[in-house]
Amino acid sequence: NYKDGLFISPKGGRASVYPLVPGIDFAGTVESSDDARYAPGDKVVLTGWRVGETHWGGFAQKARVKADWLVPMPAGLDAKMAMAVGTAGFTAMLAVMALEDHGVSPDKGPVLVTGAAGGVGSVATAILANLGYEVAAVTGRPEAADYLKSLGASIIVPREDLAEESKRPLEEQQWAGAIDAVGGPMLARILAQTKYWGSVATIGLAGGPKFPGNVMPFILRGVNLLGIESVMQPFENRLRAWERIGRDLPMEKLESMIQMATLDDLPQLGADILAGQVKGRMIVDVNA
Repeated sequence: NYKDGLFISPKGGRASVYPLVPGIDFAGTVESSDDARYAPGDKVVLTGWRVGETHWGGFAQKARVKADWLVPMPAGLDAKMAMAVGTAGFTAMLAVMALEDHGVSPDKGPVLVTGAAGGVGSVATAILANLGYEVAAVTGRPEAADYLKSLGASIIVPREDLAEESKRPLEEQQWAGAIDAVGGPMLARILAQTKYWGSVATIGLAGGPKFPGNVMPFILRGVNLLGIESVMQPFENRLRAWERIGRDLPMEKLESMIQMATLDDLPQLGADILAGQVKGRMIVDVNA
């Protein structure tokens, strides 16, 4: 996950406690439990709750966490596939659900996905395409075009087409919705191009936390800007999202996103993900 890169890499500057075991996701088997909801042998998943940030995380063979932070392993998934989803895929599903809840349906027009070759973007592209949406995938890596098309993207948008700040408060309407992992000037540009009553789900800030936007898309086109938070989601929302993942994310497409790594690979992976050089989903095998 991008956040893992922030905690692993010295350039990330996010670690506020030390020592710290990073890793904001993990999946595994309960070894012992003081909570009646879980018993030894149960398969579980954890994402969020600031694990790997302020509480020791998943880049280890064992972890002790609050039972409230766990979710039972979703039907149809094992530990490997659950971690192929991870926080990135969970966030992507929350974003898709938010667009649906705000009336963005396949018949309304294309949905734009930025950072499409990354973790959130890859899963979002696959889910949206499977649900019948026309997906426009934004990438700064031309070599990723075939990969994105294999996930279901219909349109490949070069990143430079959206990278510069718009000179107009509103542009030609193009997108019924969007899932944006970039922020910065790109988010402002997307809002200016969103159709009447469209919605943009913002999930990341790879391009910076500030965006030079204006209120015109909101007050003249009724555009919604939806903040997607995945860390502190209540249990019921987590169950709903994981159930949707099991139903709406084609497992063969998820499998095609996976690359395997070991604990020894983490320093380089942290640098690579911050540089935007990691494609798809990277799974760390802590036993390798």
